Amino acid sequence: MLSEAIFFDTLRQGLWVAVIIATPILGVALVSGVTVGLFQALTSIQEMTLTFVPKLLCIVIVFWITMGFMAQTLVAFFQNQIIPLIIGG
Repeated sequence: MLSEAIFFDTLRQGLWVAVIIATPILGVALVSGVTVGLFQALTSIQEMTLTFVPKLLCIVIVFWITMGFMAQTLVAFFQNQIIPLIIGG
């Protein structure tokens, strides 16, 4: 019973870390996609690259800006949660 509780607690924390890490990129993809879609609807331009390129550029820029935060979050999770479980502490 105790090992199941530890497993599910670690799984819950891992999913939360994944949500925290993915939020900036998904938020920017959502905002840029809606903005470009609104622009396309207002101007009647239906070019496929118009939706892809700006969204990709925004995602790459936000990923580059938040890369340090993502790495620190993952390293902290592994050092505080995963490694002690592997060691047996």
